[in-house]
Amino acid sequence: MANPGAPEVFATDSAEVLVEDGHGGAPTHVEPQLLGLAPYQWVSIAMAVLLLIAFVFAKVHKTIAGGLDNRIAAIKSQLDEAKQLRAEAEALRDEYSAKIAGAEKDAEAMLANAQHEADAILEKAEADSKSMVERRKRMAEDKIAAAEREAVEDVRNRAATAATQASRKLIAEKHDAEADKALADKVIAGI
Repeated sequence: MANPGAPEVFATDSAEVLVEDGHGGAPTHVEPQLLGLAPYQWVSIAMAVLLLIAFVFAKVHKTIAGGLDNRIAAIKSQLDEAKQLRAEAEALRDEYSAKIAGAEKDAEAMLANAQHEADAILEKAEADSKSMVERRKRMAEDKIAAAEREAVEDVRNRAATAATQASRKLIAEKHDAEADKALADKVIAGI
């Protein structure tokens, strides 16, 4: 080991250093080559490939960017549609809330109206029942009065029949055929 601070150089079998005689016998350094191309040519080829890849990928990038832009536009349109649907849903909710409130008011009005009608029907039923009771009472009184008249008429008829029979009997007992003849002559003379 020579110098501990100096870098070590390792030689490999694949690396060859060619030394040619140069100007005035001075050695010159020969550049390495790969497939017959010098390093600067490889750099030029690499740059061309890189530019070609960049150009191709630029188109792909534009295609990817275009696809992403289309996807973003689709998402924006879906968001706009969702906002519109939400606005419509809120409008429908408000409309139905108003309808429900109106229906509740209508129900309260209907209930009040039904209560009023029920009270009116009850009052009418009470009045009708009172008038019906009065009518039936009058009918019963009329029937009683008619029955009394029939009874009085029946009593009169029986009394008349009894008086007629009694008078026939009395006349038959007090008048004989001669008295009848004199009475008939008197009636005929009066005519």
